[in-house]
Amino acid sequence: MKMKAMVYKGPKELQIEEVNVPEIGDRDILVKVKYCGVCGTDIHIYQGDGGSFEVTPPLIMGHELSGIVEQTGKLVTKVKKGDLVSVDPNDMCGECYFCKNAMEQFCLSNKGYGTTVDGGFAEYIVAGEKQVFLFREGTDALTAAMAEPLSCCIHGIDLCNITTGSEVLVMGGGPIGLIMMQLARMSGAAKVILSEPVAEKRELGLKLGADLVVDPIKEDLEEVLRNNCKNINTVIECVGNPKTIENAIDLAGKGATVMLFGLTGPDAKINVRPDVVFKKELKITSSFINPYSFERAISVIESGRINVTDVITDIVKLENAISVFENPEYRRKGKVVVKMF
Repeated sequence: MKMKAMVYKGPKELQIEEVNVPEIGDRDILVKVKYCGVCGTDIHIYQGDGGSFEVTPPLIMGHELSGIVEQTGKLVTKVKKGDLVSVDPNDMCGECYFCKNAMEQFCLSNKGYGTTVDGGFAEYIVAGEKQVFLFREGTDALTAAMAEPLSCCIHGIDLCNITTGSEVLVMGGGPIGLIMMQLARMSGAAKVILSEPVAEKRELGLKLGADLVVDPIKEDLEEVLRNNCKNINTVIECVGNPKTIENAIDLAGKGATVMLFGLTGPDAKINVRPDVVFKKELKITSSFINPYSFERAISVIESGRINVTDVITDIVKLENAISVFENPEYRRKGKVVVKMF
C-alpha cells in the first residue's frame, strides 16, 4: 500500500513522493494524518541548520499532528479505530540517567517522530501506543493538531516563575508568542504586554487577551513599559533573534525571569552585560521540547480556555506544502498547517 509524503532529502531539498505505508507492530498504531503543523524546527531542518535532534535524510518531517486511528496492533488497548488522536513526537527511552532523574527532555536515546524517524507530513504515520493521546469525542481535528506546540509552551511557561499579579512582556506575536501570552494570563499574570511589529498580529494579540500591544519599530518599548508597568517580572522572548534576546535582558525588571523561547540558529551569539544581570538579579533560562506536558496540553485544549486555532493563518494541501518552506511570506504571516485529507 502506498501513500503520499513530503520527503526531506537534504538542505533546501524537499519532494512529494509515493512511499510505502509503514507497517505496525503489536504495540503500534497506524494514524491517518489529518493535519500537521509547520514548526520552526522544520524550517531549521530544511535550511540545513539541524533541529532539536540530529537529522539524517531521507526523512519525512512533521511533528505537530492530529489524525484518525486507522489500525492498531494486537496488544494495543488505549485507542480504537476511528478515534481522534495526536502523537507526542518525543519517545524517551526511560532507562538513561536523565530519564531516571526527571529530565527526560535530555534522554540519550530519544526517538523523535519527524526528526530522527519519519513523521507527520504524510498521509499515514506509525507511532508507539504510549506516544498516542486520545481526544474526547467532538474535539476539532485542527485544534487537536496544536497539542504539540502547546505542550512545548506549557513546559516553557512552567519555567517562567509567573505568579498571581505578575507583569509579563511577550516579545514576538507569532503563533508561539500568542500561545505564551494566553498561558501567562492563565498562570495569574495581572498584565500582559505584547511587543510585535506586524499590525495584524498586534490586533490578534488584543483579541486573545493582551492588555497592551506595542510596535517596537515605531514606539519606544522601554518608555512604554516605564509608563505602564511597575516592574516586568517575566520576559518571554519568542522571536529567536540575537538582538531581541539582548533587548529582553535589558527590558526585564528587578528579579525577573527572562525566558529565551525563540529558536535561533545554532551559531547565533549574544552580548550580555553581566552587570545588568547582577544588579537586577535576573534569572535567564530557556525551554527544550515538551517533557511531561502533553497530557496537560490535551486537557487545556479540551477545557476550551485557550484559543490555538486563531493563530493559524494558512492551511495548505500536502501537494502544495513545499511552497511553505520556499516562500518566507507564509512564515511571516503566522502558523501554517498542512492538510492531508
